Order: sequence, then C-alpha cells, then structure tokens
Amino acid sequence: MLDRIEDVVECSIIKRVNRFVVEVLVKNCHAMAHINNTGRLSGYIVRGRKAYCVRNNPGRKTGYKLFAVSEEDLAVLIDTRMQMKAFEIAVYKNMIPWLKGCKIIRRNAKLGSSRIDYLFDCMGSRIYVEVKSAVLRGGKHYAMYPDCPTMRGRKHINEIINYVLNGGLGAIVFIAAMPYVKAFKPYECGDPEVPTLIRRAYEAGVMVKAISLYYDPQASAVFLDDPDLEVELD
Repeated sequence: MLDRIEDVVECSIIKRVNRFVVEVLVKNCHAMAHINNTGRLSGYIVRGRKAYCVRNNPGRKTGYKLFAVSEEDLAVLIDTRMQMKAFEIAVYKNMIPWLKGCKIIRRNAKLGSSRIDYLFDCMGSRIYVEVKSAVLRGGKHYAMYPDCPTMRGRKHINEIINYVLNGGLGAIVFIAAMPYVKAFKPYECGDPEVPTLIRRAYEAGVMVKAISLYYDPQASAVFLDDPDLEVELD
C-alpha cells in the first residue's frame, strides 16, 4: 500500500462541465466536483460511471474533488496530485528499483525556461525527472499518453532532451494509474508530435520509464502494481 484515502464518498458521473469541473450525483443529490486532470479522460468521464470523491474544504467553488473512476472491481486514479504523492512515497520507501538510493532534493525544479517536476540526487548524481499521467487505455492492457494535444508536455520533453544532450541526466516517468495494465506506449493520435519526442528522448539517452498503480475502493487505498512497467516505443 502506498497511501490511504480517508472519508471517500461514492458518486456517479453526470457530465464534465469544463476542464476542471464535473457534475456528479452524490446520494441522489447533484453536486459539482473539482478535477485536476486536464486530459480528455473520454473513456472515464462518462454518464452513469461510478466514481469516488472526497469533500473539498469549505469556501471552495466545488463541494467535492473527483479523484478516481471505477473500473471493474478497482479504480483508475485520475487525480494527478495523488498520483505524484504515490510516486513520491514509492521513491521514499525504495519500492522503485531503478530509483533505489535516490532522493528528491527539489520539486518544480527550474530547467531552462521550464519547471520540471523533480530534481533527484542519485548517489551523488543529479537527475531531472518529469512525470506524466498515463490514464488512457489502449486495447485491454496498454496505458498511453497523451490523450490530447499538449504544448506543455512537448516543452518539458524537449527541455529534458536538451539537458541530456549537453551532458546532464534526465528521466521521463509515465504513471499508468489504472489497474490491469501490462505495458505503456505513446498514443500516436493524442498529439502526433509527442510520441516522436519520446522516442527522440530515449535515443538521446533520457531514461524513459513507467510505473503502474491503482486505487482499491475496498481498502480505500492506492497500491503500487508494477514499479518497472514495460515501455514499448516501437
């Protein structure tokens, strides 16, 4: 287990109002829930789909935060902050073998004209690590990214590539925050430029990795499934 989520409220999705708000049904009452994942999430934000919320603090524009969507007996963790918190816990607990002995020394670290998610110290070597949420399902067992055009994603990947080409160390980590996945691969139709950039990053020496995790409603907790999920770039 990576993280336990308290005071979860089961809800049902009605519709996505805008990038940041989803209308939900909680105990037969209509409510608005904040969502921080700006991807299209077209396979998940579907009318009638069971989902999971937590109450927002008083004073917020929405009464709830939508963080996960049901998938069979488990759930997809769509909340990007919870994904990153789970990743950080896994790093701290040395549960990710290719980051063993590494520690986070800075979040939102400046690199060029961008802010990269993390700066790590790995046994004396510094490595910039950019994390991307991969919650688009391809076929039955693939997690994919991106599900829509992303200028921000392109910029971050380019920044990492340039840093590595100039002698630095960098990694791009895809968080497949869904159950029942066996591999990650780029989604060619979401943003045609991004898969090319990911392959270019790999060829330049950027570490391209993926992990899989999921939310278990019965335990009300996030679990790490595969700390070194297969990455397919062909």
